[in-house]
Amino acid sequence: MSFANLKRNRTTVDKLVAEAEKSGSGKKDYSDDRLWKPTVDKAGNAYAVIRFLPEAPENDLPWNKYWDHGFQGPSGQWYIEKSLNSINLDDPVSEFNSELWAVSKDDESPTRKQARKQKRRLHYVSNIYVVSDPSNPDNEGKVFIFQYGKKIFDKIQDALKPQFASEVACNVFDLWEGANFELKQRKVEGWPNFDKSQFMTPGPLFGDEAKLEEVYNKMYDLRWFTDPANYKSYDELKKKFNKVMGLDAPAKDETKTPLRSEEARSPGKSQESRAVREPVDEEVADADEPSLSYFERLAQEED
Repeated sequence: MSFANLKRNRTTVDKLVAEAEKSGSGKKDYSDDRLWKPTVDKAGNAYAVIRFLPEAPENDLPWNKYWDHGFQGPSGQWYIEKSLNSINLDDPVSEFNSELWAVSKDDESPTRKQARKQKRRLHYVSNIYVVSDPSNPDNEGKVFIFQYGKKIFDKIQDALKPQFASEVACNVFDLWEGANFELKQRKVEGWPNFDKSQFMTPGPLFGDEAKLEEVYNKMYDLRWFTDPANYKSYDELKKKFNKVMGLDAPAKDETKTPLRSEEARSPGKSQESRAVREPVDEEVADADEPSLSYFERLAQEED
């Protein structure tokens, strides 16, 4: 899509609301300088002003999403991988967690506690323009990919579809009628908290069309995060998971391990698989938790 077509055929709020509501219900190089994140001080606070950008020419929506796992097993080793559920395939950790969750109906049972520890975590990614970054002024005026969780995505949904009649819907991804996002990060009970973050008064990112087009042409293709080429196979993940958990390699017993064959895990059939349908991961999944980079650093510190 050209810049001229973008202006004529801007994504409607209704479409984004519908996709956002649906969204609500490989190994990566985290030193990638395409990625931006706020710089946190010693107290766990961070501040910046960013602008969410529209869908890139290659993308249908201004965001993409994926799941990952990051936890330390009984062996002392770390499991740090994207979940195959991100691309609608069965994932060995989700299958294992589903079995743990089904053992007991008591939320405080050891098996459910273990499932929570190993839960998959939802991440969204969008193109952003950094308006103000006091801790890193060099980032200002540049386009990056921003990874964020459900808390911030909820704020986007609230802007797209306000809860109160006095509030006006705003497509925050729009270059002309969107709004800058004032990101305020605090540390609450040991976790990043974005409750005080908010969208500012709507308006164009720039009054200069040439500058808007320049920003548009610098956006990144978000399909990378759900490109099957960037995911390990089921068998590779299963082998690593067994090693991290200190389990013996599973026998080739189809009655004990469902959907083991590559054919059974093909995209056409995985939609109906137990692991993808199983609500346990949805139920225990949080957002705005440390990303894979956090766990990668922990793992490296042990080496």
